[in-house]
Amino acid sequence: MMELLQYERELWNSGVQCIAGIDEVGRGCLFGDVVAAAVVLPAGVVIEGIDDSKKLSEKKREELYEVIRENALGIGIGKVDAATVDAINIKQAARLAMKQALEQLAEMVTPDYLLVDAEKVDSPIRQLAVIHGDALSQSIAAASIIAKVTRDRLCLGWNLDYPEYGIASHKGYATKVHREAIMQYGPSPMHRKTFLKGILNEQMELF
Repeated sequence: MMELLQYERELWNSGVQCIAGIDEVGRGCLFGDVVAAAVVLPAGVVIEGIDDSKKLSEKKREELYEVIRENALGIGIGKVDAATVDAINIKQAARLAMKQALEQLAEMVTPDYLLVDAEKVDSPIRQLAVIHGDALSQSIAAASIIAKVTRDRLCLGWNLDYPEYGIASHKGYATKVHREAIMQYGPSPMHRKTFLKGILNEQMELF
């Protein structure tokens, strides 16, 4: 766990107590929102088992989601839909979701410093972009878990609205099953049209 607290310990030792970790999920999906989370854990708190959400089982993520919620001083969530992703591009959409998450967090607690997974958030608060931050910082890893579980739960609802695409199983990523469903049924209103050019061109060639 020590390596996950390197950035936090340096900040705590310099007098910074209120650190927010920020991360997003769904950047590479063909379908649905990009979701970001901002999480402030109390200074000195260590949550065993926290890691990059991609390395954890669904069951472990769900368990840690509850532990993080119990311990956090504040949590903010940001969501940007597929139409906005198409309008402003995925990088800007991810940044917007992060900004929204930080704004919601600020209603509960105002952080002194931001640790952000490989991005810059539109905020005057001092911040550091950490490459692979969800594997290097407890705060960012906590945000990645909150964002991942939040989006996975949204996928269950989207699956009810668009059952033909199998969103509950692949979460909107470009799996073979998902691509084949898009070719069979065409894109839904929640698909990111700018992500589908190759698939839609392939579909057109079939007719």
